[in-house]
Amino acid sequence: MSSLPDGWRSLRKEDAAAVAELLAEDEIAHGLPGKLSAQDVLSWWRRTDLDLNSWACEEGGRLVAAGWLDQYGGDVLGGGAVRPGEKGRGLGVALVETAERRARELEGPFVRQFALGADKAARALFESRGYGDVRHHYVMALRLDSEPAAPELPDGFAIDTFRDEDDVAFHAAAGEAFAEEWGHHSLPFDEWWAMRKDEDKSLWWVIRDGSEIAACERCEEGYGGGFVGMVGVRKPWRRRGFGKALLLHAFGEFRRRGFERVSLGVDSANPTGATRLYESVGMHVESEHVTFEKELA
Repeated sequence: MSSLPDGWRSLRKEDAAAVAELLAEDEIAHGLPGKLSAQDVLSWWRRTDLDLNSWACEEGGRLVAAGWLDQYGGDVLGGGAVRPGEKGRGLGVALVETAERRARELEGPFVRQFALGADKAARALFESRGYGDVRHHYVMALRLDSEPAAPELPDGFAIDTFRDEDDVAFHAAAGEAFAEEWGHHSLPFDEWWAMRKDEDKSLWWVIRDGSEIAACERCEEGYGGGFVGMVGVRKPWRRRGFGKALLLHAFGEFRRRGFERVSLGVDSANPTGATRLYESVGMHVESEHVTFEKELA
């Protein structure tokens, strides 16, 4: 791996809380809720080799900048931020340059890096270095102030909690449902299961049609409340209200567990019209995130 800037070091798992605090401060500075936790950051690092693919600048025992790369299905993806009060010192440039050098060593055809939609300085930095704005994603959220509507399904269908024997079929159903999603890669089952096996499966649900899984949902605690990590309906079963029913079921369960809010992430140009579905159950756009991409010659 290429050397880090003078005075920088690699991140460690023990830094997750400090990184979450840095990122939350940056979100708050841009008018956003700042709901990130250490667990959220650790979930992002599940595929990241922190020794080789992360970097941080620490001053006075406090992180002032941090970044990392993740390899996902051959894509090289970067994240990070500079503490608001420390911007204008070249730390953002150091983050971007370090990520680009490492991405080239990883032989990625391009590198994608992320920024808050409201962060004009980040946009200017990326564009000055030849990055293009290639995609926008939303975080959509809902306050769980009242009991959600009861899920409605066609006769003969019901929402069922994930069973251990569903593991392979659940993975296949999710991969099929998201096959046309921009940037999606279906991981091999063993790799996917190694990442997910210790999660709370009581927050995973399916809708069955005989022996088939027609729709599936994977939820967890995160981002300041309940989080819908994935909800997908396979093509032959779409337009029957399965996605809406799964969402409402999750909202009800989160409320019963005492969560005050629920959120999820969605591609603003999702080909299945997911944003309209989420709006139909009361969710609203809380923040926008931009993916910037640069080809690596």
